[in-house]
Amino acid sequence: MPVVMGTAGHIDHGKTSLVRALTGIDCDRLEEEKRRGITIELGFAFCDLPGAGAGVGRLGIVDVPGHERFVKNMVAGASGIDFVMLVIAADEGVMPQTREHLEICSLLGIRHGLVALTKVDMVDPEWLDLAQEDVAGFLAGTFLEGAPIFPVSSTTGQGLDALREHLAMLERELRPVRRSDLFRLPVDRVFTMKGHGTVVTGTMVSGSVKVGDEVVLYPGGTQTKVRSLQSHGGPVDVAPAGRRTAVNVQGLDVEDVQRGDVLAHPGTLFPSLRWMTRLTCLSSAPTPLKNRTEVHFHHGAREVLARLYFPDRDKLAPGETALCEVRFTEPMVGVAGDRCVVRSFSPLRTVAGGAVLHPLGLDLRRKDPEFADKLALLEGLPDVPGAHDTGDAATQEAATQSLLRLAGSAGARLSQLSVLTNLESKRLDKALQALGAKGQVFCFDRDERAYVDAETVRRLGAGCLARAAEYHAREPLKPGMARGALSAGWGRGLHPKLVHFIVERLLKAGELVAEGDVLRLPGHKVSLASDQEGLRAKIRAAYAEGGSSPPNVKDVLDPLGLEFKEAAAVFKLLQDAGELVKVKDGLYFPGPVMADLKARVTAWFDTHDDLDPAGFKELSGGLSRKYVIPLLEYFDKERVTIRVGDKRQLRGR
Repeated sequence: MPVVMGTAGHIDHGKTSLVRALTGIDCDRLEEEKRRGITIELGFAFCDLPGAGAGVGRLGIVDVPGHERFVKNMVAGASGIDFVMLVIAADEGVMPQTREHLEICSLLGIRHGLVALTKVDMVDPEWLDLAQEDVAGFLAGTFLEGAPIFPVSSTTGQGLDALREHLAMLERELRPVRRSDLFRLPVDRVFTMKGHGTVVTGTMVSGSVKVGDEVVLYPGGTQTKVRSLQSHGGPVDVAPAGRRTAVNVQGLDVEDVQRGDVLAHPGTLFPSLRWMTRLTCLSSAPTPLKNRTEVHFHHGAREVLARLYFPDRDKLAPGETALCEVRFTEPMVGVAGDRCVVRSFSPLRTVAGGAVLHPLGLDLRRKDPEFADKLALLEGLPDVPGAHDTGDAATQEAATQSLLRLAGSAGARLSQLSVLTNLESKRLDKALQALGAKGQVFCFDRDERAYVDAETVRRLGAGCLARAAEYHAREPLKPGMARGALSAGWGRGLHPKLVHFIVERLLKAGELVAEGDVLRLPGHKVSLASDQEGLRAKIRAAYAEGGSSPPNVKDVLDPLGLEFKEAAAVFKLLQDAGELVKVKDGLYFPGPVMADLKARVTAWFDTHDDLDPAGFKELSGGLSRKYVIPLLEYFDKERVTIRVGDKRQLRGR
């Protein structure tokens, strides 16, 4: 895997001259840079190191500007490097940007490097000794404490061979573990090449890209295609992670691309206006960072305005580290474990930095009953993403489960978990399979590979059962609740497949019972309140007394002072029990009477070919016409008889 070195140091301390002496490449490419003698934009070079035949490769170099005004470009360049060469001029020593650049490298998680003490041809030996002592003292307590210091001269070549040998050793020892399955290229330059069109460049953070790939510019979502690739000065068909890469994109103008955009494959990154980070306020910061502080936020090659919100405190004092929600003025895309740098709004100064914990936006409010639990879960997330962890499966499983717990009832798709965990796809699959086997997470959508944690499943299941119990209490005369009504109520706002998953689990466990499209609790039985039970008895008695000449519904209810809508549920219950049969609106017959009439009608056709109203009156024992016609129409509707003219015949004969 290619190794990238970045330079850092104060303006005019000889960074660009040293890179040119090492590589033969002039990183000051802009006319303004050459005229002013300072580096404004990022410069890029590569160096073939000693011992190439022994398997040592080509070292990529990012030369960053040292002037205070161009620190944002320095941040963009430092984001993709593996180790730093801190450049300090022997004649001037440690300067303001020396300190700030070293702080930025520390905040960006860089842990390896060396010091090049330049311009040694301009000082005498005694001064050089003092300069080396001063630099060693300055590095005490930093990640470069004890790092080798190489006195060099870009003019005379003094010390360059020793420096090259050390760079070759670092290139061998610091082969980075970069994620291979998530292509990301933060764009730090965009320009047009005659005959080719728009070209974007950057240091590839992870993954790989090949000619012909469909790609997207995030966060805007502009789609394009890779026409050609160049890496380290030559054309390639496939560009791997860790290399400076130029991508010739199809169908885009320079104006369509912004510095800080991220080139990635479709559907792999997710723009968000809020990130949760673990932020450290530099000990050198002049004042604490207060809630709602407006800052310049640097991530990759992008700089945006943002505000800081500390969920568990009102301010972050110098030297302290805490959780911080960063709210942006425009969407950002990132991956867990990415590093960020915070600079004060005015005056511009680096004041903080840290790691991204949750780059998809998280609902975190102090009034939330689960606020403390969510904070604890966030506190437990590692700064270093799992993709760079060589092996602790238990830690990777724990982080995956915590992130699904934070996702709650929204759950998370596999593509989102890929960004939230920063695990290689194989490791993520393994973690999810292990958690699934233990019943700690569940896949509720096989098509989209969407997951939810066990505690959320338990909570949603309890909510579903509580909804069913509320419905039974409110509608005791109904056998249960339609699936659609349950989804529209308890399931509102949930993914439909998650609703289905929860209901099916409850049915399988016997905690819900399905009768057709109706769901009920297993212990639910239709019941009546005491007054309704009395009403049921009175209605039953009235129809029993009427027998084959039943009363009209109005005649039954008027003496009771009731409207039909007030007794409709009781009539429905008597129908469901078979005690009453509805012939038409307002006309019910006792169930046994109807069964007897049906038997008589069927028997009639044993000796007759058809049945007219007079015949029906005869077989029914002399029912009046107000019953005869409705009953004949009822038997037609029930498909016992079929009307032919003014007569009926037995259906199916």
